[in-house]
Amino acid sequence: MLSDIEIAQNAEMKHIREVAESAGISEEELEYYGKYKAKLSDGLEARLGDKQCGKLVLVTAINPTPAGEGKTTTTIGLGDAMKRLGKSCVLALREPSLGPVMGIKGGAAGGGFSQVVPMEDINLHFTGDMHAITAANNLLSAMIDNHIHQGNELDIDVTNVVWKRVTDTNDRALRKTVVGMGGRLNGVPREDGFMITVASEIMAVLCLALDLNDLKRRLGEIIIGYNRAGDPVYARDLKAEGAMCALLKDAIKPNLVQTLEHTPCLVHGGPFANIAHGCNSIRATRLALKLGDYCITEAGFGADLGAEKFLDIKCRMAGFSPDAIVIVATARALKYNGGVPKTELKAENVPALKKGMVNLEKHVENMMGYGVPVVVAINRFDTDSDAELSAIEEMCREKGVRFALSEVFAKGGAGGEELARQVIDVCENEKPSFKNLYDEKLSIKEKIDTIVKNIYGGSGAVYSARAERQIKNLEKLGLDKKPVCIAKTQYSLSDNPALLGRPSGFTVSVSEIRVSNGAGFIVAETGNIMVMPGLPKVPAAEKIDVDGSGVISGLF
Repeated sequence: MLSDIEIAQNAEMKHIREVAESAGISEEELEYYGKYKAKLSDGLEARLGDKQCGKLVLVTAINPTPAGEGKTTTTIGLGDAMKRLGKSCVLALREPSLGPVMGIKGGAAGGGFSQVVPMEDINLHFTGDMHAITAANNLLSAMIDNHIHQGNELDIDVTNVVWKRVTDTNDRALRKTVVGMGGRLNGVPREDGFMITVASEIMAVLCLALDLNDLKRRLGEIIIGYNRAGDPVYARDLKAEGAMCALLKDAIKPNLVQTLEHTPCLVHGGPFANIAHGCNSIRATRLALKLGDYCITEAGFGADLGAEKFLDIKCRMAGFSPDAIVIVATARALKYNGGVPKTELKAENVPALKKGMVNLEKHVENMMGYGVPVVVAINRFDTDSDAELSAIEEMCREKGVRFALSEVFAKGGAGGEELARQVIDVCENEKPSFKNLYDEKLSIKEKIDTIVKNIYGGSGAVYSARAERQIKNLEKLGLDKKPVCIAKTQYSLSDNPALLGRPSGFTVSVSEIRVSNGAGFIVAETGNIMVMPGLPKVPAAEKIDVDGSGVISGLF
C-alpha cells in the first residue's frame, strides 16, 4: 500500500476557491496562501452573524498506545462519509506541531485515504500560525529581560519570572536554561527555560479568543511573573500586548483546506491535550457550525484529557456543547491496556483485549456523564482479527452504547458510512442534556479532586509543597475561580503511564500549579509530565527527505 504522503501527493486537489464555494464562502472572504490554502476573513464571521448553528459532533478516544490510534483519521473519514450521505459537513481540526512530526508520531493530518491536504504544508509551516505564536511568545520574553536590564521599574522579582520562552521543536536540552550570561551588557542572569510552542499560553489565548479585540485583552492579562512585594506583573504592564497582537493578527484567522474527498476543513490552533487544553480554536468551530449542517471536531488524546477540557473549558467559554460524542477505540489500544507490549500488538490476543476493555467502558461512562449521547467508532487496522472486533462489538451491546466499524483509513469516506449513519441518527433523534463536570467557582483543590475522582477514577490528589504554596498565593490574589487544565500523561487514566486499563484507588501527584490568566484557566502539572518533550532514540526526522524537485518523502 502507498504511504500516507504518497496517497496525499497523488490526490487531485480542487482549487481552494471551489472548496470555499461548496461551503457558501465567497472569494472576497478568502485570503489566499497559494492554490490550496486560504485564511478566512473577519468579514465572513460578520456576514454569518446570527445564522443558526448546525449540529456539533466531538470525536475523542480511549487511552492510546504511544503510536496513536487514528482519532484524526476517523474525524476526517466521518466528515467525508457525512458528505457521501448528502449532509453538509465542515470539519474543524487542530494544526500539527513540528514536535511530534519530527519526533515519534510523524505527520498529523490523518492517514491512508482519510487525510486533509496539502499534507506536507499542513504538517510543516502551513500558513505560519505556529511561527507567529512563537514570535509573540518570545517577544514578551525579550521585553521582560530588557525591562529588568533597563532598570526594572516594575520591581520584577528575577527569581519569580514564570513566563518561559518557546520553540516548536522537541529539545530536552532547553528545559532548564540560564539567560543573561556574559557580562552586564547581556542582561541580568537568571534561571529560565523553554516549553514547546503548543504549550505556550499564547496558543491557548489564540484558540479561546473570540475576536481581535478579545485577543489583545487576553494577551494583556497574561501574568509574566511577580514583583518583590508578591503582586502579579502583567504583559500589559510592559506595554507588550499591542505588538504581540500585531504579530498574531493573521494567525487568529482560521485556515481553510480540504480532505482527499474535498470536504471543507478548518485547521486552526494546536494546543496539546496532555500539557494544554487540546482543542482547535473557538473561532474555527463557530464558523464550521454556521457553514454546515454538521461540524465535526476533535479533542486531543484520550477522553480523560482532550474531551474533558473541550467540555469543561472550551464549551464553557464558547457557550456551545456537542450533540454527540464519538469515542474512537482500536483493538490494539485495548490489547495495550490489557498488558500487551507495544511490539506484540499485531498478534491476536482476545483475552488481553477483553482485559483492556475496561478502559473503553470508563471513557463511555465518563462521556455519558456529561449528558451527551455516545457512539463508539471501532477503528479497524489490517492486523485486527474478526474475533477481536466481535469482542468489542459485544461489549458495546452489553453496555447499550451505539457502535460502528470504521474503515476510513483503507476506504476513505466509504468506510465510514455506517458510523456516519449512527451519528446522524443520534443527532436527529436524541436530545442531549449537557452539563459541566464542576462549578468553576469551587476551590482549586475541589475542582482537581472532582476531575480525579469522576474522570480518572482515582481517590484524590496529593500536592507538593510548592503546589500548596502556589494554590494559597492564587487564592490570596483572587485568581483561583477559573476552570482547571490538568497536564498529565495520555497513556493512562492516572498520572502514571504504567497504570493501564481502568486503575482505581490511586492518587494523582500535583507538582505545580500555575495560572494561565490570559487564557482563563489554571494549569495543574502532574506526575512527570514535561512541557518540553524530547526526541526519541530514532526521531521521525531521520526518515524525512526532499529531492531536487522539492518533493518531500518520509513525512509519514
